[in-house]
Amino acid sequence: MDIQAALQSEDPAQMVSCNQLYIDGRWQAAARGGTFDVINPATERLLAKVAAATREDVDAAVRAARAQFDSGPWSKMSGAERGKLLYRLAELMERDQAYLAKLETLNLGRPLMEPTVLDVPNAIATVRYFAGWADKIEGRTIPTPGYFGAPTLSYTVREPIGVVGAITPWNTPAMIACWKLAPALAAGCTMVLKPAEEAPLTTLYLARLIEEAGFPPGVFNVVPGIGEVAGAALSRHPDIDKLSFTGSPEVGRLIMRDAAEGFKRVALELGGKSPQIILADANLEAAVGGCAMGLFFNQGQVCAAGTRVLVHRSRYDQVLQALSAAAEGVKLGDPLDPTTNMGSLVSKRQLERVSGYVDAGVQAGATVVAGGKRLDRPGYFFRPTIFGQADNDMRIAQEEIFGPVGLVMPFDEVDEAIRLANGTRYGLAATIWTRDVSAAHMIASKVRVGAVGINGWAPIDPRLPWGGSKTSGIGRELGWAGIEAVTEEKVITAVL
Repeated sequence: MDIQAALQSEDPAQMVSCNQLYIDGRWQAAARGGTFDVINPATERLLAKVAAATREDVDAAVRAARAQFDSGPWSKMSGAERGKLLYRLAELMERDQAYLAKLETLNLGRPLMEPTVLDVPNAIATVRYFAGWADKIEGRTIPTPGYFGAPTLSYTVREPIGVVGAITPWNTPAMIACWKLAPALAAGCTMVLKPAEEAPLTTLYLARLIEEAGFPPGVFNVVPGIGEVAGAALSRHPDIDKLSFTGSPEVGRLIMRDAAEGFKRVALELGGKSPQIILADANLEAAVGGCAMGLFFNQGQVCAAGTRVLVHRSRYDQVLQALSAAAEGVKLGDPLDPTTNMGSLVSKRQLERVSGYVDAGVQAGATVVAGGKRLDRPGYFFRPTIFGQADNDMRIAQEEIFGPVGLVMPFDEVDEAIRLANGTRYGLAATIWTRDVSAAHMIASKVRVGAVGINGWAPIDPRLPWGGSKTSGIGRELGWAGIEAVTEEKVITAVL
């Protein structure tokens, strides 16, 4: 496939080079020949037909991953050799990053600028970061008092956990696929990955690059398909050693139940209802700009979206007015137009979900001060929406909407802000806007979340562990925690 020709083509179908399953190093149709449609959400037109994996396909992929892990060349490779392959993958991703960004834009309907400046660079950086860990996964020696009077040498080694089953979401598919595959492959695991049916295309292209980089067959397998079929088959498969899932709490519970049958390890990132706390002394220009980004980036389809803006009462009216103006100033439209600020939601179902929550907010007594309606044009476009006169007990404050909808609520004292921030079942992220360094760190210590940004929304980096508390999930990805999550520590004691 000619990447440059695809980038210049006006036909989106020319962008799609991978629409089959990738199992044991081979591209193939689904066992029963089934496919599913992938829609361009900005046009509501067919973008691709992709092979729909069945239980038989998932079983074949797991068998390939298990065989490669147990007896293939992957298990005999040194960490340095695995790292070299990951570095090669990062180079290929960098070579094709414009293609990856455009493919993600077509698949998700989001402005091209977003995957160009954030998602794809973060994915590349993640692969490079974990390539560097591949030959540095070390154990430790532990002094003990001996064994029945004899001296001992006790030490540990970190071993790969085995075959990892990964299920990724549709909102940032390339980035989160790399969050899962890079540490697992660096540690020596093998993987079977099921991308979300709404957005499988960049993940399938990553498999193409993994093939080009020279990874042995079976190390990385991709089984796109319907969640209730392919996802369920993967989470229930007895030969999977760990399940890594990013998505909704409802599906996360099902995966935990499936994992319990065989005591599989799990890592779950299940979304959030993240607060952004603006203290009275905050730089309002920076705070409003940052809050708007936290609300509207990727059409609000972000697990860490800062959808609850908590503002000191003395600045409430200013912030409400400024955020409303920011919402009204967003330009919705063609995601490939460089002047577009916001694209479409990912699907008709997601559009109906967001519309339903806006209606529920109005019925509960909140006031729409900006947006609140679908854009009158083809595509799943919804205007960025700001609610005032809301309280923390409303559904729009308690449930994850996953769209460009936020609410602004006042508080009088810092303790009240902390109580409101912690007053949901979620605990993924929070942002604090203030010039008071002491107050910022005090609040950061008291909010029950996995990550806090001070004067900056969601500053993610491959070196920083990512995950949540409460209903937001279990476990961490990225950083050294990402290596710990895909390895087991074995203790060895020699009586001397």
